[in-house]
Amino acid sequence: MTRPTARVLSLLEALQGGGTHTVAGLAARLEVDERTVRRYVEHLRDLDVPVRTVRGRYGGYRLAPGFRMPPLMLTEEEALAVLLGLAAGSRSGLAATTAAAVGNAAAKLRRVLPEALVRRVDALLRATDFTARERPAVPPETRVLLLFAEAARGRRPVAITYTDRGGERSERVVFPYGIVAHSGRWYVSGHDSRSGAVRTFRLDRVSAPALRQGTFDVPDDFDAAAHVVEGIARTPWTHEVSVRVSSTAEQVRGRLPVGTAVVEDVGEEPVDGGTAWVRVRLRVERLDWLPAVLASLDRPFVVEHPPELRDLVRALARRLEEAAGG
Repeated sequence: MTRPTARVLSLLEALQGGGTHTVAGLAARLEVDERTVRRYVEHLRDLDVPVRTVRGRYGGYRLAPGFRMPPLMLTEEEALAVLLGLAAGSRSGLAATTAAAVGNAAAKLRRVLPEALVRRVDALLRATDFTARERPAVPPETRVLLLFAEAARGRRPVAITYTDRGGERSERVVFPYGIVAHSGRWYVSGHDSRSGAVRTFRLDRVSAPALRQGTFDVPDDFDAAAHVVEGIARTPWTHEVSVRVSSTAEQVRGRLPVGTAVVEDVGEEPVDGGTAWVRVRLRVERLDWLPAVLASLDRPFVVEHPPELRDLVRALARRLEEAAGG
């Protein structure tokens, strides 16, 4: 909260105490000049707060009789930021709560905002469309997410019961290095007592978390987001794909969907001043979308395996040639 916003709220709090307040008295209380007090009053009036001017020697400002200050007052910018944040978080799947909770929060916020402001913000939300597709959310329990946030900040171990993708339950202690939101899910990365390695866990599969005594250190070079993305890319799926591309790792990563691929240098020196090659490894359920993605790289590539992907690439090439000839 900025200092001017805090002082406007302090002014509103003073007026809510009842009675008439002089400009000089309010200026002293807020530690501003009288001109600034008048500007803050106009700001409250813009928010539909009924501040009345009392004329005369003992005049000043007071709230209209019967006015009840709502528990939350936001400027247009602040209200827009909150409601847009709720809408965007819900669409991206990263609201960390159920859709019902997001809707209830937005409804409560609307009830305490001035009617004119609600109409304007709602008009914007109704007129706004999003280019990114809506993602289904898989939110963890709120208490689980908040407990891990507290543990990661305080570097406290957490005992959990974890259910893996095969439905097997296990007891373990996790030393949370960081929390990551990715593709509609929330993850925690950290040292795992059961395997003795750094692991990634989906928080919606965690139950019965409990803080344990003690603290731990996080490796200086640990990147939780990178660890989660690489871990997801290495998850076993139906097809294991390996493709060599004549390009840089940075360029290839920028054209592939985040979390689907591991890109590594092949270790070969460029020939005749050409571009070095990188190897792209993917684990996917379906292959039919890959030929178009590989073609979009606009770089020479070689499908190492599986053979089925080579057939799909050839089929795409024939369709493109036929379309160009037609």
